[in-house]
Amino acid sequence: MVLRPTSLVGLAEVKKEKSMFKTVTLLALAATSASPALAQQQMQGMDHSKMQGMNHDNMPGMNTPFMPAEMAMHEKMMKAKGANASETWVRKMIEHHRGAIAMSQIVLRESPDAKTRQMAQKSIAEQNKSIGELQAMLRSMGKRPQ
Repeated sequence: MVLRPTSLVGLAEVKKEKSMFKTVTLLALAATSASPALAQQQMQGMDHSKMQGMNHDNMPGMNTPFMPAEMAMHEKMMKAKGANASETWVRKMIEHHRGAIAMSQIVLRESPDAKTRQMAQKSIAEQNKSIGELQAMLRSMGKRPQ
């Protein structure tokens, strides 16, 4: 909406309107950036498969052999929680590395390219090593491994 003042009173109204808009915008930005955990909480448990009009097959990047592994990884990362930021980070990273392993296994099953398969095999070894280190971190914190 474009406001065009026709008098001094109109000009005052335009300034008031713009000021209110800025205030509301700043409050909305502050609220959303201050609580990403709240946004995650609200999305947990949602069944996106029942959303009308969402044909993922036609969306770029959505119809790939990796999609189920990616979705599972993101879901597990969102559920990974700990008593503090350190434990939570370690648990989320374990799920992240497990997701990389799952995607690398897909490459080993489906890719004919030798170089890609070699990198996927190398990735699996590196990810397993990182998971072992992260599990050791949990044990050193006195936490149960994951």
